[in-house]
Amino acid sequence: MSFNLSKKAISISPSVTLEITAKAQELKSKGIDIIGFGAGEPDFNTPDNIQNVGIKAIKEGKTRYTATSGIPELKKAICNKLKVENGLEYEPENILVSSGAKHSIFNAFYAILNPGDEVIIPVPYWVSYPEFVKLSDGVPVYVETKEENNFKYDIKELEKAITKKTKAIILNSPSNPTGTVYTKEELESIADLAVRNNIFIISDEIYEKLIYDNENHISIASLNEEIKDLTIVINGMSKAYAMTGWRIGYAAAHKDIVKVMTNLQSHMTSNPTSISQYASVEALEGDQEVIGEMKKHFEERRNFMVDKINSIKYLSCKNPKGAFYIMANISQVKGKTIKGRLINDSLDFTKLLLEEANVAIVPGIAFGADDFIRLSYATSIDNIKEGLERIERILE
Repeated sequence: MSFNLSKKAISISPSVTLEITAKAQELKSKGIDIIGFGAGEPDFNTPDNIQNVGIKAIKEGKTRYTATSGIPELKKAICNKLKVENGLEYEPENILVSSGAKHSIFNAFYAILNPGDEVIIPVPYWVSYPEFVKLSDGVPVYVETKEENNFKYDIKELEKAITKKTKAIILNSPSNPTGTVYTKEELESIADLAVRNNIFIISDEIYEKLIYDNENHISIASLNEEIKDLTIVINGMSKAYAMTGWRIGYAAAHKDIVKVMTNLQSHMTSNPTSISQYASVEALEGDQEVIGEMKKHFEERRNFMVDKINSIKYLSCKNPKGAFYIMANISQVKGKTIKGRLINDSLDFTKLLLEEANVAIVPGIAFGADDFIRLSYATSIDNIKEGLERIERILE
């Protein structure tokens, strides 16, 4: 049967990262020994203290609707976190709690974009950014970044991409998929450009707690009041507290922007899950030592993975400063015939690895960067060792 479905909806590409993870799980369920490097979530359990507050909320009957924008306790905790950790002064009216940071980003685009408005996106990019822009009737404008510049915006190239239709710039620091972390000086250059041209900054800071080598996260909104008014800060509980399934994200912005975003959410999802909100209060106000423990493991895995990848024939990578991903350069693999297969692009290579080595990896083409593949080190060190050894054997 043929259905006359929405052209806009049909035009949206599925999330490749979720597809790869689902495929790996499907093969594992059939008894196939798959090593998965596609995961975009910590491989740790939600800390006990947070779980217990969620369980308590259920038992106390805190299972009804809440205000669309979130419970007062959580919004207060978010304001305090932003003040203490990021030097940002916000009131509860500046906060919108949503069903994950992904939801928060979509709300932001839908609230600010008119048909034909342009949004600048760095390449490589998180797979959902272009789709969010298109769903909001905007136009993605891609700015290529260079590996030798650690995949950061070149301020001159960024300025060239700005037109009269430019409405927003996406800033993701630390970055998925590259692990890029911007310095204060680099953020100041981007902020100056945005203020001079009256352009919004969508600042995706979901990986802010996962920064290595003794470097610190700086929110672009903290630089001055002018850029703060133009910035929509996006964050959440998923990555820092291993709460991906709890689905709590939030946006912090000028009250006029948040009001529109809240009205939008009231008709789409209403409030985020009540139980998850109460658990999130504990995440923000409770013991923070778990973050340091997870970060320690991630940094050890990153160090091992970087060293190993750079020792494998035809592969290379930079040392990412944050998140839990590595973009490995496969440009030397392309054009070669391996196991009787011609490797034309990153998709060919990842199919080869899945089918011949039982290793699941996301192709760089999903992020607009076909010379790369993305590997997540949100898995055990044993899995990392075994997975990379399988890749090495394929390339021998």
